[in-house]
Amino acid sequence: MSRRVDYYDDPAAPPANSLVPSVNVVVTNDDGHLLMIRRTDNGNWALPGGAIDLGESLVAAAVRETVEETGITCAVNGIVGIYSDPRHLLHYTSNDEVRQEFSIVLTGRPVAGEPTPSSESSEVHWVAPEAVEGLQMDRSMRMRVSDFLNGDGTPRLGD
Repeated sequence: MSRRVDYYDDPAAPPANSLVPSVNVVVTNDDGHLLMIRRTDNGNWALPGGAIDLGESLVAAAVRETVEETGITCAVNGIVGIYSDPRHLLHYTSNDEVRQEFSIVLTGRPVAGEPTPSSESSEVHWVAPEAVEGLQMDRSMRMRVSDFLNGDGTPRLGD
């Protein structure tokens, strides 16, 4: 089974061998709950998202990844920030790819669908903001969610 291992500032981490632009989306419903998935590759909770394909726009990738992983179609309406910390590495064991983090985090609202797990998500739930702290997440994902929940609307630029 393919796994994803996240490393942060770890001298034992394998060296990066790729940089892949990706997108995550903070989708919130009318109650202010966040759309969250439990990833099948590491068991952690995360925002929906993934790699931007060649020939695809950032917004198209955000909508595609969200519906693929959650069953929810969203409309993108803002940006949380850009995360490109070279100390955060993602090791995909199936092909030994080690990516340097590069993710743009957007905001969105649901327009159709019902939360539905996929091959990439074993669980999909609307999570109240106060319940997010209790979910198991890697450091970088927790920072992205926290930036959204505690931010003032100014996009985070940098690490």
